[in-house]
Amino acid sequence: MLDATMKRWLTNSCGSTHSRCRTLTSLLAVACCFCACTGASGTTSGAPLGGDTGPTTAASDAELVLDGDGDSSGPADSAAADAQGPAEDGGLSDVAGPVEAGADVAVMPACGVLPPWTAATKPLDVRYVATTGDDKTGTGSAAQPFATIGHAAKGAQPGTHIRVLPGDYAGGQTIADLAGTAAAPIRIGGVAGKDKPLLVGGNEGLHLSRVRWLMIHDLEVRDSKYNGINCDDGGDRDDPDATRFVAFERIYVHDVGGDGNQDCLKLSGVDDYRVVDSRFARCGGKGSGSGVDHVGCHHGLIVGNLFEQLSANAVQCKGGSDDIEIRWNRLVDAGARGVNMGGSTGFQYFRPPLSKNGISFEARDIRVIANVIEGSQASLAFVGCLDCVAAHNTLIEPGKWLLRILQETKSQQGYTFAPASNGLWVNNLAWFQRAKVKVDVNIGPDTEANTFVFSNNLWYAHDKPSASKPKLPSAESGGVAGDNPAFINGKTGYEIGANSPAAGTGKVHGDWMIKGGLHGDFAGQCYDTPPSIGALAAGS
Repeated sequence: MLDATMKRWLTNSCGSTHSRCRTLTSLLAVACCFCACTGASGTTSGAPLGGDTGPTTAASDAELVLDGDGDSSGPADSAAADAQGPAEDGGLSDVAGPVEAGADVAVMPACGVLPPWTAATKPLDVRYVATTGDDKTGTGSAAQPFATIGHAAKGAQPGTHIRVLPGDYAGGQTIADLAGTAAAPIRIGGVAGKDKPLLVGGNEGLHLSRVRWLMIHDLEVRDSKYNGINCDDGGDRDDPDATRFVAFERIYVHDVGGDGNQDCLKLSGVDDYRVVDSRFARCGGKGSGSGVDHVGCHHGLIVGNLFEQLSANAVQCKGGSDDIEIRWNRLVDAGARGVNMGGSTGFQYFRPPLSKNGISFEARDIRVIANVIEGSQASLAFVGCLDCVAAHNTLIEPGKWLLRILQETKSQQGYTFAPASNGLWVNNLAWFQRAKVKVDVNIGPDTEANTFVFSNNLWYAHDKPSASKPKLPSAESGGVAGDNPAFINGKTGYEIGANSPAAGTGKVHGDWMIKGGLHGDFAGQCYDTPPSIGALAAGS
């Protein structure tokens, strides 16, 4: 049986699944996976790619008002560097390779393979942007390019591909009311084999509002005053179709804002989206600012990205966010809370709008799976989050707590908020110093921490192994405490061998492992049954 998220994507087009091909029971899913994985060259994602710099001219800035969560820090709601050259049009060839009639579609794709966002299509209209271009006299051709992305996007129709040539462009670009289709999405980004174009400065580097079937790819953004890229529903908080089917691939957003709540990528009211193979660094400050900040977003994937040197967190999901999977990312010194599942949001910014009938939540069904998290004051935080999962993560040297369970938004003004409850913490590997981690789990008032399930985790205080066993709010089953995981040399430094106490001592627990349609470890290797504990399977 397919989950609701997979059904929604498969309904739109064979190649539009917002998840990696998996071992699915539906023949339709198998056929669609086969189409997506064999009909076009797509992105593969395991450990993020390495660092890249991109190579800017004029545009107007958006007016400063409240942003999507009520902070007066940004405009209104209105990749890791590629080791290879960027792929044109989001990593898809313009024409999909043919599938031979009668091909055996029962062949299952390997673990760790993310299919293309949509089936590869030939562009119906190609527009070029260059630093030598002119918005008044340019035609958008390669010989007479436009000067700005914003101008090139005017009147774009399904199938329009905007190819931005290398160089430095002024930030403050605004794009609104663009709508591609599943069969003919709109794509905006750099050109294959060339440096990423750079948007620099402006209140925001790029502001997207009320867009559908749009991919932003192979762009670099830096030095914007508020958010690096802002994508929102234009304030249509009760319309799930306002901004939907959006992809960000191989973008690099860094050095944004100052000492406040400025985000690399701000998403407000975005549904059915993905952020893939990108890099986010140094956005905001003084305990504020996220790599990717969600306010009321639903059905998303944050996959294979690198987050580093952030102040508040790498990823935050709040404001009614639901069904978001955060997988195969690497977080390095990503702030106070590596991933903040939940948070605190002004009531007027929830998506959908709050109702006084029924139960509300900051976040629900957020799944943090197979990530490597180095540093952060707390590796992960469940903050007013319902039915959220942390599984198969490798946690390295958290600064104060292993995890936090908090409730920042409480019932008031006639609205009822459920407490943080029913979380799952399974198959995680924690390598920490007992001298720093005095309290394993920071539990705040008004939570139901006793409803959290802990199972088959490995805990190792490397400075005092005998004190490795954590104090948890509920009894753990199958836990391993005090045994050195015996990391071996590898690409991440945290691989395990076949003789590690983490090898084969995990547990298959519910459907969370394939709920988003993804499978495999941080390096793209399939987990055995039973699986290993941690982000990397034995032998990765």
